[in-house]
Amino acid sequence: MPPKTSPRLFTVPPQFLCPSVPRQFVRTIKSILRPQYSRFNYGSNIPVQTSSKKAAFERKEFTLPHRTGALCIKKGMTGIYDPVTAKRVPCTVLQIERCQVISHKRRDVHGYWAVQVGSGSKEPRNVTRAERGHFAANQVPLKKHVAEFRVKSEEGLPEVGSVIKADLFQIGQFVDARATTRGMGFAGGMKRHGFSGQPASHGNSLTHRAMGSAGASQGSGSRVLPGKRMAGRMGGDMHTVQNLKVLKVDLEGGIVVVSGAVPGPKYSIVKLQDAIKKPWPQVDNTVGLWKPTKRPAAAAEAST
Repeated sequence: MPPKTSPRLFTVPPQFLCPSVPRQFVRTIKSILRPQYSRFNYGSNIPVQTSSKKAAFERKEFTLPHRTGALCIKKGMTGIYDPVTAKRVPCTVLQIERCQVISHKRRDVHGYWAVQVGSGSKEPRNVTRAERGHFAANQVPLKKHVAEFRVKSEEGLPEVGSVIKADLFQIGQFVDARATTRGMGFAGGMKRHGFSGQPASHGNSLTHRAMGSAGASQGSGSRVLPGKRMAGRMGGDMHTVQNLKVLKVDLEGGIVVVSGAVPGPKYSIVKLQDAIKKPWPQVDNTVGLWKPTKRPAAAAEAST
């Protein structure tokens, strides 16, 4: 007769001794004990999503200038003779007048780093109450033109109230000029888009400068496709000219002379900043910025 085996310690008890457990409860316990995997790309050790705002800012960070720009007035064009190459270089004369830092745009508040710059002067009666409050809060005089210049980080934010001088730009560096082009009014297809025009003879009558066909009928859906180049308003658009070389800088007169043409008519406002497709100038961020000394309250009252 074989020896009897001892009962196992962790043997499953009979069915009549087991309490009835709902199947839903068992599934809940298993889901709790099972390791959780999130289908969302969140966490401290997980790489940044490519479609997030943070990733978009990091992609643009390499092309953002390290310092602010300046608002200039286009004075006109002239030429400078280069004795080395024996050529006359066409250039544009820009003047910086009463250009001052008004406020900052911060990434934690506004979502990006930028410097708000104002230029010129304006009558108080022509300024709205909200604008007067904005200038008064930052303790800067009223400005006629206001613009923003994106910067890479907080290090490129100068002190509020700093005056921007012409020596912000160095001779030999490259800049980008952005301005509104001259308004041409209503223009035809040849002037606006450079069409070659229709034949001058062979049955053509009074349609030499006409646009011609605006598109097929049944083949393209019996309609004019969106984006078709036609006659219309020409000019008056924001345009950027890149990689203009700084030829001369006059600190006393606030003059900056750049090579080539700059968009806009005379006496228009031009936004000038370091070129994004050239190496950044190796200068300190405080170069070209002058902080005016505030007069004491007693002296200010005595002068008024």
